[in-house]
Amino acid sequence: MKFIVSSSQLLKQLQVLGGVINNSNTLPILDNFLFELNENELKLSASDLETTMITSIEVESNSSGSVAISARLLLDTLKTFPNQPLTFKMEDNQVEISSSQGKYDMAYFDGSEFPKAVSIESAKSTVIPGEILATAISKTIFAAGNDDLRPVMSGVFFQFSTESLTFVATDAHKLVKYSRTDVTANDTAEFIMPKKPLNLLKGILGGSESDVTIEYNDANAKFTFDNVVLVCRLIDGKYPNYDAVIPKENPNKLTVDRSSFLNSVKRVSIFSNKTTHQIRLKMAGTELNISAEDKDYANKAEERLVCEYIGDDLQIGFNSRFLTEMLSNLNSTDIVIEMSLPNRAGILTPLDSVDEGEFITMLVMPVMLNH
Repeated sequence: MKFIVSSSQLLKQLQVLGGVINNSNTLPILDNFLFELNENELKLSASDLETTMITSIEVESNSSGSVAISARLLLDTLKTFPNQPLTFKMEDNQVEISSSQGKYDMAYFDGSEFPKAVSIESAKSTVIPGEILATAISKTIFAAGNDDLRPVMSGVFFQFSTESLTFVATDAHKLVKYSRTDVTANDTAEFIMPKKPLNLLKGILGGSESDVTIEYNDANAKFTFDNVVLVCRLIDGKYPNYDAVIPKENPNKLTVDRSSFLNSVKRVSIFSNKTTHQIRLKMAGTELNISAEDKDYANKAEERLVCEYIGDDLQIGFNSRFLTEMLSNLNSTDIVIEMSLPNRAGILTPLDSVDEGEFITMLVMPVMLNH
């Protein structure tokens, strides 16, 4: 088995696949990349048993076969080469890589030991533009939880229908719902995607103009675009009824410049209590007062911003880290925060910079103020 490949092209594909490999694997074979050669096409795979990613690359060869090569060793070696053709030759359980600088030998495993990607039986499928999928992931994934005891909340909920596509993430303190009515599915379907494959997709799809075909059944999902195939196991369980927690009656509306508000929250929160990260918003007329205090260290800060506010005078406390994350994940000039009472969730929505058919709702739970 022998082939010639461009070092930078191979490195680029393997770096994408490298994100799949865990630092510690139960099976030693998972520390490797699988190389499957079929004449001029080289298929490269990486897996952690839950997620498998496959890409392909053109090479010069007239042989075929499959081997598994150490991921760490190969990536470390390829990173040091300037772009040049490399010759890979497999014989006597050794891979010999020849470059213009020299020769490098490493051991390989038999490719047949590498776990096969799951085939998805009786799957439904939906096609989404890559850019929209990447946006949906980046707008929601930060709100997903990290609690192992509540696995359903550690992923992003995909809800497809013939009218719209909706993506939801929540950790019980904050919630994001991202919907598109300009893209629809042929059937109604719901499934929960784990974070790891979504982060991988987000990394590759950023700015992509390709369409992504998503095939899914009750247990697995498969994403196909360009020369990439990603197959992953879905999170099993029923997603909480998120619509029930979004308050419908919110008479108090605050409209404020997003970047000024974000910078104020970041500054003031430096003076907040390090356990609660609590900041206080006080609204009256056209003034928004943002303050924080850490009594243990006698630190406090207060800022005033000009805003538009409709409703009763109100004081409400929020965790500044949640607010910062939400404001950073919006790119509108102005945002609206709708509230009803100091103990009810606040709802953030962008006022502008939203595509036709794009809807973003962010919900943040308040923290009780000590008066």
